[in-house]
Amino acid sequence: MEKTLNRIHPVSDPEATYFLQVSWEKDLGTGFGIMLSDGQCAWTGTVSEAEISREAADMEMNREKYVEELKKALIAGEESAGKYNFAISRDEENMECHFSYERNLNDGSFRLGSLKLQKVSSPAEVVKELIGYSLDCLGRLQAKNEYLQNENERLFNDWRDAEKRLEKCVEAKEEIEADLYNRFILVLNEKKAKIRNLQKLLHEAKESATDAKCTRDSIATTQMATGRENDYDGSTDEESENLTQASLPSGKGNPDNLLQPFTVHIGNQKCSRP
Repeated sequence: MEKTLNRIHPVSDPEATYFLQVSWEKDLGTGFGIMLSDGQCAWTGTVSEAEISREAADMEMNREKYVEELKKALIAGEESAGKYNFAISRDEENMECHFSYERNLNDGSFRLGSLKLQKVSSPAEVVKELIGYSLDCLGRLQAKNEYLQNENERLFNDWRDAEKRLEKCVEAKEEIEADLYNRFILVLNEKKAKIRNLQKLLHEAKESATDAKCTRDSIATTQMATGRENDYDGSTDEESENLTQASLPSGKGNPDNLLQPFTVHIGNQKCSRP
């Protein structure tokens, strides 16, 4: 059986303190029992599942939503302080106690439920039970608190170890980065040296190609000039030969004509060749 214990203050007497214990089997919606005590007297009562359904129908509220409201009002305790009101009225002999619970709204409130509680013949036993329940809850809370403290200490130690490992990883990372940077500088310098050598070789190759081209052009120019001189000499010889042939008398192709007599006039004298 599930139980909860809360302190409540009735709206009729806010200075008064009552102890409200609610118990249920499976779920609050299947019915629950109430134990109310002011430390001297005690009252008890039950709410059935049918009464819960009837209250939800009277308020025209969905049953599941109504059960949630009951949990907030009767179980949540101080978490719902100010959101719910409790009204307690007793008869002169304290034989009966009328207990009701309401939900506060901005413009008023509406009643969630009410029931009549009957006086317990031995309130001391009820108070004793409430104290025992409180001590049990306190023991469980202390055990949970101790467990959480140990867990917190373990997590703190783990965090501290992780921080140390992280610092080592950072140092190792910085060392690796420095080493990689140095290697990169060496490789970069080697690449620059190779590039300079290749540029030098390329420049030398261009100069050699230029010199070779100039040499070929010079040779070609010299050859062309030599060829022109040869052509000029040949043409001069041919012209001399032609002039010589033209100055000789024509013998109409007969060599004997060269032996024919001819006359040359020198001044007033005339010379004849036999």
